[in-house]
Amino acid sequence: MSTPPYAPPSIGPAGLVVPSYPSILADNIQGYLNIFGPNQYVGPDSAIYQLLSILSLKQSDCNAALQLAYNQSSPQTAVGAGLDRAVKMNGLARAPFTYSTALLTVTGAPGTNISDGFAQDTNGNLWALPSGVTIPGGGNVNVIGTCTTPGNVAANPGSISIISTPVNGWTSVTNAAAAIAGDPVETDSQLRARQSISVALPGVTPTSSTIAAILAIVGVTRVAPGYPTSGGPGTSIENPTGVTDSWGNPAHSISMVVEGGSSAAIALSIYEKKTIGCFTNGTTSVVVTDPTTGFNETISFYRPTYVPIFVLIAVHGYSGTPTATTLAAIQAAIVAYLNELQIGETVSIAAISYEAMALNAALSQPSFGVQSLQIGVRTAVTTATTVMGTNTITVASATGIVNGQLIVGAGIPAGTTVSGAPSGLTVTMSANATASASGVGVAFSTLGTVDVPMPNYYDVAQGVTADVAVVTV
Repeated sequence: MSTPPYAPPSIGPAGLVVPSYPSILADNIQGYLNIFGPNQYVGPDSAIYQLLSILSLKQSDCNAALQLAYNQSSPQTAVGAGLDRAVKMNGLARAPFTYSTALLTVTGAPGTNISDGFAQDTNGNLWALPSGVTIPGGGNVNVIGTCTTPGNVAANPGSISIISTPVNGWTSVTNAAAAIAGDPVETDSQLRARQSISVALPGVTPTSSTIAAILAIVGVTRVAPGYPTSGGPGTSIENPTGVTDSWGNPAHSISMVVEGGSSAAIALSIYEKKTIGCFTNGTTSVVVTDPTTGFNETISFYRPTYVPIFVLIAVHGYSGTPTATTLAAIQAAIVAYLNELQIGETVSIAAISYEAMALNAALSQPSFGVQSLQIGVRTAVTTATTVMGTNTITVASATGIVNGQLIVGAGIPAGTTVSGAPSGLTVTMSANATASASGVGVAFSTLGTVDVPMPNYYDVAQGVTADVAVVTV
């Protein structure tokens, strides 16, 4: 491939364009020959070639630094600290990392004091207990454990089970539910995407401008889209009419639904963008002080309510039973799909099937297939006593428990269902319990083979590992 001719640095549609190192070297060699004559030997093994190579490389490095500095002026091309400076024009800052948290059950002798205690999961990660924990008379207490490793650290139910800082009287620790994952430091690409959204701040409509302002707040992860109002103008976000709409939203109101972020910052953004006389609707209320008049106004919005989704998926292998690793990957993919849905979005049974099948290396020659798939929401929750090796549990309340429901709880195998209608407070299961315990939290779900819509526009599907059972047939 021939070396392109040398062209000095220039700014055009593609930004700052600089010559390549080979072009610079070729131009410098030609300049040398123009001065000392075309008969001079300038082969790669000559001293003059080596000298010109060094000078050309330094010139190329300077051009590259100039190009990098130029690119740092635009959010679309800036990187690292330069991108941090560029997005400040939109009032943005790179989101820092957060730590994973888990609900831990600490068990031991009543009255035991645990000061600055740590638990450890099976992968070696440490989880810090609150600074001072006292075990009450019941012998156990639930506390929030915070992982000491920043970012997305996963911990499946029961995996945080090691006492890292032994204390006399502290006998055990565990997590009944999966940890809530933390966030890594926001990447350049993620920050650029958020900056692109923020340019809608001076939006054509107050609604789009309000949504953009909220999405620009650090920590905000989702904002509910506006679903059309049945039989009339407006959406679930905006009711422009003089009467309560079909969503139940008051007249002349806006109803923002926001996940994550500071409530104060969200309320301020809504206050700054809403139109005069517009009522703000929601269950989270914050008093905002007008910076000019000093008057106070209460701004309301919704936080999403989470709807646990229960999944029972049976898969079969075409060339052998799927491995535990494959089953875990299917479970993780389904949980991720559920947690990525928009607020108010319907859970699609077809999408769940796709998430599972997509893990095949080649869909034209799958190594496993979906035999059956059922989904549902929580229909009953209570506590129970389990006895290892038996298929019956004693529940505190049998209200809402019927035959065929999926059962989820500690010591109950994945995919276990109610095999018979409750007899008093005794529930018969399709599998034997794997542990003996009392006061175990158990949930029941009536499953079906149809999509699951959210009850309200401010509800959002929630997927946790414990509620997604992947079994083989």
